[in-house]
This record gives sequence, C-alpha cells and structure tokens, in this order.
Amino acid sequence: MEEGIFAVLLMTSVSSALSSSVIDPKGYIVYCPCMGRFGNQADHFLGSLAFAKDIDRTLILPPWVEYNFPKPTSDQIPFDTYFRVDAVQKYHRAITMEKFMKNLAPKIWPKGNRTVFCYGQSYSGGPGCDAKHGNPFGPFWDTFNIDFDSSEYYEPLSFDTSNPFEVKRWQERYPPERFPVLAFKGAPAHFPVEQRNLGLQQYVVWSDDMLKKANDLISEKFSNDKYIGIHLRLGSDFSNACKHIDSGSALFASPQCVGYRGEKGKLTLEMCYPSDDTIVKQVKRAVKEKEINNVFIATDSRDLISKMKKAMPKVTFARQDGNSPHLDLAVLGKSDHFIGCCVSTFSAFVKRERDVAEKSSEFWAFKKFKKEEL
Repeated sequence: MEEGIFAVLLMTSVSSALSSSVIDPKGYIVYCPCMGRFGNQADHFLGSLAFAKDIDRTLILPPWVEYNFPKPTSDQIPFDTYFRVDAVQKYHRAITMEKFMKNLAPKIWPKGNRTVFCYGQSYSGGPGCDAKHGNPFGPFWDTFNIDFDSSEYYEPLSFDTSNPFEVKRWQERYPPERFPVLAFKGAPAHFPVEQRNLGLQQYVVWSDDMLKKANDLISEKFSNDKYIGIHLRLGSDFSNACKHIDSGSALFASPQCVGYRGEKGKLTLEMCYPSDDTIVKQVKRAVKEKEINNVFIATDSRDLISKMKKAMPKVTFARQDGNSPHLDLAVLGKSDHFIGCCVSTFSAFVKRERDVAEKSSEFWAFKKFKKEEL
C-alpha cells in the first residue's frame, strides 16, 4: 500500500456516508461475527460499531452468519437484507462488506497483503491466529475469497475504548498508512453488549422489506389491532444452560433485567426458563392490565397456545407461519407490550429496540429489588 495515497486523502474531510468507491484515509475495520446466532451477533455489532467510532475507522458491515442444519456450513446473509445501512451511517461511517470487497479491497487490501488480528496465539494448533479454522470462521471468509498472509497479535490492547488512553494506543500502534484494514478474527467487542452502548440500537433500523413483511403479518393475524408480543425460549439447549446458573449470577443477556452490577434483582432459574404456569399467568395478567386481546408468540420450541387458550378463551393467539427469526423480531418490536426472557439475547434485541421507541416491556418471572433491599 502506497503511503502517498493516504497522505493526499488525509487532506480531505471524511463524511459519515463515504461513497462506496472513495477510500477512507482513516482506515477500516472488519470482523467475523462468529459467536452464536443472531442475538449474540447483534450484541457484538453494537460494540463493534462503538469501537469503530472511537478509534475513527470506517466499519465494514459484515454479513449475518446463519446456520441451517443439517447443512454443514454456515450461510452469510448481507447486512442490508435486514437493516438499513444509511441508518448506521447516521452514527458513523460504514460500508457493506460486499461493496468494500468489490470496490475498495483490490486497491487498499489486495490479495497477498492481508493480515488478520487476534489477541494472541491460537489455541487450535494452527499457525498464527488460525482465523479460518472451523465453521463459521472458514465459510465466512471464504464467502469473499479471503485468505490471510500473516497474523498480528494486538495483546495487550483491549476493546475498552471508553478509555482515551486505549484509543490512542490503538491509533499509534496501527496507523492507517501502514494498516489500512484491521481485520479481526472475531468481533472487537465485549459480550454481552456494554451498558454504554445500549443506545446504539437506535441506528439498527429494519429494512423496508422487513417492515413490509412485519406489517403484512400484523394485518393478517390481528387486522392491525393492538397486540402483546411474547418471546418463549423453551428449547432443550436453553433448558440445559439454565440449570447451571447460581441464584444471583449473570448469564448471557441477564444484565438487561438484573442490572450490570446486580443492582436491580437476582437471576433465578424461573427467570431463565419459566414454567408453563408462570407464562400463562403472566400473559393473562398482561392481557387484563393492558386491555389487549391479541397475543403474538415467537418461540424456538413450544408455543403453549393450547394452554393459554384454555385460560383465555376470548384472546386471539398467533405465530408466524414461516420460520424467520428476523420477522419475529420485527413483529415483537412493533407490539404494544412485550414479555421476554431476561437471559436471551434474542429478547434483548427486542427490549433495546423498544427502549429506543419508549415502549413497555417486562421479563418472565422478574421482580425488581425493593428500595429497602438496595
């Protein structure tokens, strides 16, 4: 990479929405969203967006990694399939990975000159960061025909860019003239999403296509009347995970209800994996208090419609006919009230979206500490 190109471009201002053919002189960040399903990836996305903003590089928006068993490898779904790029750009410079690889990578990140970044030596036994070992790592980078020629260990730097000193260390150690692209093996972010980054959800806006699908479903199921949205995380994998919690300890997205320091309550098994009776009673109470007789159900397993119908015969219960988790999320976000799982990052996505819109939400079996308990 010729340093002269960047020297010239540094003389120009960098807008929040650079043309897909204009090189950002301040450099780029790209990463593999390789931890978990959509909820986890969304948590990591917010942190990565904040990281890119703090060290002042354009964020390359990676595709979402999806798993369709029994298919042996993951699928990579372009970012803008579900969300608007221009909404992200209102916060910080961003470009889809597809446009970056087509229009800019040949100029500033050509084959034969691609370095991958990781904290330290890989534990997989492979060379360097071994960034393409296993699924989804290999399939993700292979989607764009990316092979790495070297590894860079960024130890002891951290992703805590709320600290100005840490920001300066990143910028001084990896100037864009020498490192135009910081390609991370995994997301440059903490999990779950840091408290300071929760508000970035406002820049994650559904695409027009997703909104149309959500509106069509709401019209079909409820004739556009008010409805309560609920998320049931009742799969066997979650049941097994919840068995390992100790009362009061954090797990996955639980800080969203118990607080990041446990200041709002204690995590219990019933909050993580509520009983059928708890679910039915809580929905019945919400229906009565909100005076809403429609309930939309998003579930990874059982929907409990038969049980709830017996307890609430005048209430209309519905779920989507297909199997799109993103459609579930969009519909839950638009509901007039939401009940979700404290521990689930899927529920957390909905809760953050609703907080931005100032819509009401609650969690299964969760009771906040009383003031005298604090």
